Amino acid sequence: MKRLLIAVLAFACAAHGASADFEFPAPFRAQDIKTNGTTIHVRSAGQGPVVVLLHGYGETGDMWIALAKDLVRDHTVVVPDLRGLGLSAKPAGGFDKKTQAADVAGVLDTLRLQKVAVVAHDIGNMVAFAFAAQHRDRVQQLIVIDAPVPGIGPWEEVLKNPLLWHFRFGGPDMERLVAGRERIYLDRFWNEFSKTPAKFSESARQHYAQLYAMPGAMHSGFAQFAAFDQDAVDNRAFVQKDGPLKMPVLALGGEASFGLMMATVMRSGASQVTEGVIPDAGHWVMEENPAAVVKAVRAFLEEQK
Repeated sequence: MKRLLIAVLAFACAAHGASADFEFPAPFRAQDIKTNGTTIHVRSAGQGPVVVLLHGYGETGDMWIALAKDLVRDHTVVVPDLRGLGLSAKPAGGFDKKTQAADVAGVLDTLRLQKVAVVAHDIGNMVAFAFAAQHRDRVQQLIVIDAPVPGIGPWEEVLKNPLLWHFRFGGPDMERLVAGRERIYLDRFWNEFSKTPAKFSESARQHYAQLYAMPGAMHSGFAQFAAFDQDAVDNRAFVQKDGPLKMPVLALGGEASFGLMMATVMRSGASQVTEGVIPDAGHWVMEENPAAVVKAVRAFLEEQK
């Protein structure tokens, strides 16, 4: 019994240590905001121009801590967890990006924030595009990092890439397959989509695996991908109705991932696109080269003032 107690305490301490690495520092305040039929977990702080940071799959808003710490010096920074992920509620549906864009709008309305810049990664790009397309007078700058946008640019060709088989992986049977094996499933993404897998730290892997093991989290993750067909229809309709995005857009790709292809994608849906590459990084840019991301984002925001 004594040995069991020691083992339990050791595991608890290790888990706390992993999560402690992902706590937003003062003056950030966390709150749960009810909006659009769900509850979104949000961290926010600062004064000045507003920047919204949207995460993607395999991570949560916690991925942005290094960037948030830098920007909060002279910006108001808002960091939500997407619907169904992280510490946000786990609703049964609403994972199309048009609906999640409404989640973002509701969060900003609750915080009484109007004009914003948006920085996004992975699936966050897709939510950001839908938000910018529907709120063109509200989004002043858009920065998208290392993931395509459904229906925009060479989307059909992207879907043929065998590395992206997970776009069609999901459903009740798949959820049963990964239940209790979330770390195994997620390790595949963290390893194969990194330039240097070791830079995606063990503490980060533990942290995100615990969050994705929460009830409903893997269902929500799969549902994000299952909505891509509808997202493509919606995005094409946005561009057909109102034309390409007019606000300045920075398209960043990891050197060993999308690279300059990010700009190629975005030029099909936006008219003012600046290209950039995050060196010495694959897909997981905030794990592999956060300093380069911070530098690129801050420079673009300063340039567009």
